[in-house]
Amino acid sequence: MDEKQQLVVMQLIMAGGNAKGSAFEAIKAAKTGDFDTAEAKLKEADKFLADAHNAQTGMLTDEAQGHHQPVSLLMVHGQDHVMNAITFRDLAGEIVDLYRKILEKSNN
Repeated sequence: MDEKQQLVVMQLIMAGGNAKGSAFEAIKAAKTGDFDTAEAKLKEADKFLADAHNAQTGMLTDEAQGHHQPVSLLMVHGQDHVMNAITFRDLAGEIVDLYRKILEKSNN
């Protein structure tokens, strides 16, 4: 794996971890009724996921242009971080919505 690929893998790992962390913070904020923070944290998670997507797109473009990307355990680890972050972000959005509905029902 060359230096450029290592940089992309590190971007994937960092972006995935940051996205998951922001999504978790959104859930914690919603649990306390702070939906403004929850929504901001979900948007922050989306930004980190967009960063990961951009890194992946660069790799896919290189591959499509005939520049083979070797698959290493580190690359698989990076992709795993991103996939888990996407799933966690989606679930966090649903959990924030549930907390919002619970609060609305309890206030009625």
